[in-house]
Amino acid sequence: QVQLVESGGGLVQPGGSLRLSCAASGTIFVINAMGWYRQAPGKQRELVARITSLGSTKYGDSVKGRFTISRDNAKNTVYLQMNSLKAEDTAVYYCMVVAGGMGTIYWGNGTLVTASS
Repeated sequence: QVQLVESGGGLVQPGGSLRLSCAASGTIFVINAMGWYRQAPGKQRELVARITSLGSTKYGDSVKGRFTISRDNAKNTVYLQMNSLKAEDTAVYYCMVVAGGMGTIYWGNGTLVTASS
């Protein structure tokens, strides 16, 4: 079983920055991909960014050039640096981890990011 603990969400003015962190713990043999998804009120959950164990990344179109995902494999932690935040980035951000030989997907409880003046 894998537990995910997210941190770093909060209120920021448009144009500002935030950094999210997600630490994985528990019985972890191998972590494949790690990433962030978000869900705004009334909308479906969408990909923000993913990163593989080898460092290959994928971003959602709306965040390209503004957000950067990174990971520390030694700490089983994934980060999301969010710059130039916009009101439309307001959402609950969920950490996601794909782990184990079966590729089981684990989700964090979510952290709220609000970009508002």
